[in-house]
Amino acid sequence: MTDLRLRPQGVLLDVDGTLVDTAPDLVQALNLALSDFGLPEVSLAQMRHVASHGSLALVEAGAPTQPQAMKYELQQALLRHYARINGQHCVLFAGMAELLKELEQSGIPVGVVTNKAARFCRPLMGSLGIESALVSIVCGDSTLMAKPNAAPMLLAAQQLGVAPEDIWYLGDAERDMQAAVNAGMVPVLALWGYLGEQDDIDSWPVEYRLNSPLELVQLIRNRG
Repeated sequence: MTDLRLRPQGVLLDVDGTLVDTAPDLVQALNLALSDFGLPEVSLAQMRHVASHGSLALVEAGAPTQPQAMKYELQQALLRHYARINGQHCVLFAGMAELLKELEQSGIPVGVVTNKAARFCRPLMGSLGIESALVSIVCGDSTLMAKPNAAPMLLAAQQLGVAPEDIWYLGDAERDMQAAVNAGMVPVLALWGYLGEQDDIDSWPVEYRLNSPLELVQLIRNRG
């Protein structure tokens, strides 16, 4: 009997840093917020590794010496700007369009599980033209608890109609790998994502590491 874990029966993807290169939009929104308050802007290269970790993490990295009250104001400004520019400069990561096509042709359902709020995630999926390819779109406010809690992962599994143990979850952050483990899924690290020098990936609960989405395309073809 074939070991189903050798070939996913369903695939779930993180959004920021795994499916989509959203850092350009997120950092632009941060810089617009910093400019609103007369604070110095930051570079994309400086902030790229933070882009997977949400708006507050971006503010903490971009204005670390500001008092908490100011950081809150900056976060709210960042979110306002991001709502306006969301999707303007971001693209699917190289090889991701091919992966989505391969999954569709192979009859493997695919979805996303992200901590990004639905008001940002769903319009982004639409602007990228991939919403119809996704069987499940579970956002940060789709369940009471976000990743690394298992709740959003299990909701997505239910929507895919696939047992959690037969689903591969691709992400680029430690909480993604932990969320996969918590839900009983196969944790797959996307090495093309927003990993920084501070990330000790060898200590994360990772079953597979991929350098490119095309590696998963090839694996599916080889094990089909």
